[in-house]
Amino acid sequence: MRNDAITFEDLSVFPAGGSDGVAGLIDRTTTAEGKEMLYKHIKTPPGTFEELLQLQESIKWWALNTEHWPSVITNGTLVMLEKFFESADNISTPPSGLAAFLGEAFQKTFNKGDYFFTQFSVSHIADFLNGCKELAKLNNQENIPALLQKEFTAIQQELQHPLTDELTRVTKDTPYRVQAKLSYHARREMKNRIYRLMQHYARQDAWQSMARATVEREWVFPSLLPSIPLCFESMGLYHPLLQHPQPYDISFDRQQNFLLLTGANMSGKTTFMRSIGVAALLAHLGMGVPATSMRISFFKGIITNMHVEDDILKGESYFFAEVKRMKLTAEKLLQPEPHLVLMDELFKGTNVHDAYECTRAVVEGLMNRPDHLKILSTHLYEVAKHFAGRPEILFSYFVTRMTGDDNFTFDYELKEGISQDRIGYRILQKEGVLDLLRRKKEA
Repeated sequence: MRNDAITFEDLSVFPAGGSDGVAGLIDRTTTAEGKEMLYKHIKTPPGTFEELLQLQESIKWWALNTEHWPSVITNGTLVMLEKFFESADNISTPPSGLAAFLGEAFQKTFNKGDYFFTQFSVSHIADFLNGCKELAKLNNQENIPALLQKEFTAIQQELQHPLTDELTRVTKDTPYRVQAKLSYHARREMKNRIYRLMQHYARQDAWQSMARATVEREWVFPSLLPSIPLCFESMGLYHPLLQHPQPYDISFDRQQNFLLLTGANMSGKTTFMRSIGVAALLAHLGMGVPATSMRISFFKGIITNMHVEDDILKGESYFFAEVKRMKLTAEKLLQPEPHLVLMDELFKGTNVHDAYECTRAVVEGLMNRPDHLKILSTHLYEVAKHFAGRPEILFSYFVTRMTGDDNFTFDYELKEGISQDRIGYRILQKEGVLDLLRRKKEA
């Protein structure tokens, strides 16, 4: 799956404006390197269906075996390793014999910084290699997924070095002369090897993070299906960033792959679309999704048209920015692989008549793309009415409950049909905007 920065922003994936975002919600990594690997994975999920299946099996395994994650390695461990290997080293020959003994006394008395840095560094190298050994030993368990076997085997191979056993036996009681010698040889012989191990560890940190988030939040692993035939079915789907979300049931297939969504402002249309987009992204990361069940085809990518901005530096209007985003959408939909397309109130940057004509034309064009899943929300119920009766289009809406005192409430329930609710004028009245504008200027 490939997604762009606008899609990530529309779906609130990465932290912004004080919010943790979806990425923050699933971040259970124990190291900065693991977090970086997790974010990289979110930006570039598996590129093929087969790769995604293998990854999901690995994350499922971690979800059942979170207790095996090595606690001996901390973020400070990896920070210290990088500092150790990147720091200057003025020792040209390994310390030995009397020089080593005198070196210990000299360092401890006159150069405490180097003395404790060496001890501290070797101790962290020992912790890291012991943690990697714990991961490698997991390969001996039954039913290890193939992708995890490959990772654990690679870790085991990197550990095959004469210094590994010596370093993993280091304790606080190990003489300084031994630690100094190990520090000298580790710096020269194991730097690249340990950096490769750090990459393997970071990858596993990202995977166990997604597994742990799935377990903690009681999400479910979706059934992953090939791209064709198109399928998206979910029960109890909800938005994970909401404290009290409303669950949705929704089902698409190749015969009905287009949803026209209507309803008043604030009724829940945008949240519903984001719920689908976030769940689809999480499924393509190989982890669980916020739902009671889900079956989903492998999508080439998610395309959103939700929060378009003008560009004053380029002299582009809001409407032109909308057109450019729609053009990009059309170009991507020329590809045969299915995409998930989420469009929220198209052409807000022009007048109502133009918006109606443009939206209707876009819907007619999108209907020629049956291998993609499309959801379009609109205030223009006339657009939905125009296409009513087309069997390939689903029509749903969110209800606005009106009360006798001219107030309104939302239950955020998804209903079948087309809404004709209009409450914009009532909101202006209720908030006292019109009264303020009518009030005469005070003397």
